[in-house]
Amino acid sequence: MNNSSIEITTALKKILKIQELGGRKKVIQGGTSASKTFSILLALINQATKNDMLEISVVSESIPHLRRGAIKDFLKLMMMTGRYRDSHWNRSSLKYTFTNGSYIEFFSVEQPDKLRGARRNTLYINEANNVPFEAYNQLSIRTSGDIWIDFNPTANFWAHTEVVGNDDADFITLTYLDNEALPDTIVADIESAKEKAKESTYWANWWKVYGLGQVGSLDGVCITDWKEIDLPTEARLLCYGMDFGYSNDPTTLIGLYKYNDAYIFDEVIYQKKMLNSDISDLFKSKGIRDVVYADSAEPKSIAELNTYGHTVLPCTKGKDSIVYGINLINQNKIFVTRSSKNLIKELQSYTWMKDREGNTVNKPIRNFDHCIDAARYAITSQLENPNKGQYFVY
Repeated sequence: MNNSSIEITTALKKILKIQELGGRKKVIQGGTSASKTFSILLALINQATKNDMLEISVVSESIPHLRRGAIKDFLKLMMMTGRYRDSHWNRSSLKYTFTNGSYIEFFSVEQPDKLRGARRNTLYINEANNVPFEAYNQLSIRTSGDIWIDFNPTANFWAHTEVVGNDDADFITLTYLDNEALPDTIVADIESAKEKAKESTYWANWWKVYGLGQVGSLDGVCITDWKEIDLPTEARLLCYGMDFGYSNDPTTLIGLYKYNDAYIFDEVIYQKKMLNSDISDLFKSKGIRDVVYADSAEPKSIAELNTYGHTVLPCTKGKDSIVYGINLINQNKIFVTRSSKNLIKELQSYTWMKDREGNTVNKPIRNFDHCIDAARYAITSQLENPNKGQYFVY
């Protein structure tokens, strides 16, 4: 049983190297055809054969997605290396058991009993940008050993905000150039995007993400057309939007400005563990005097802030108010101030959900949207009630 029939690509060498590093979490960011899945699976197969009774889970967004990708690659690798035994592959549970008692199982985040079920030694989250943070969190706390995370960097998401940069995480980027086994025809197809990128914003983004393996803004982003700007002195403040948080979630405050025919969002507050009295103190220190539209689901907090002398009003929320707010933002010319770091991260990673077949549905993935919620409250309330402002009487 050996890997003699497998071409030792640069991608595989990098995967084997990161496997030996000390970080418990192995984050693999990469472009198209970079051999991320193939190389990680080979490393896990080798690990399973060398260690008795090892429990390895491979998880992704759906079973059809796994069958088209990771499971197909796994079975191919098992056959290429002469390890495959049909009697060891359980097609119903999608679990392969090795002769030493180790196993590799495949399941999706659509199976809640699996997310909150048995513990494991090693976890591999395949194409993690399609997996909600809560699912990752449930899986990680039930994993005693290494956690592998791979993805195409279509936008910033929880792997960037919650994992990369921590002391227990190792990070590498792979591209198609790391996969020497790639046919010349596919290389040519990928590199054709490089020329198209000179003339097209779409292809510039595509090349950045899938060619260079760098973070872009593609594939189902909800808010598509906005640009960074320094806040002009001529911009006129209209109001603020606020989303309440406390322990795990931040309290956010976003200023909404009018500038010629455009609107500007400016991040003012992004802070966790604030009581309403802390929010009031921060309002005063930052000179927040104009009307603030806040989450109507927090009437007690709104009332308390008003007792401190602020003008805080509940935003209008109805059926499909989230999608309505997204559409309202997309229908207008939008700028975001360059200092709005958290809002920019959220905009880059705020994407539509997909169904089991990979089709986009009209509902956003709500993992990191605290600034976006505040921005929605501001622009929705302002455009529905354009005469409201610091002189509003209620």
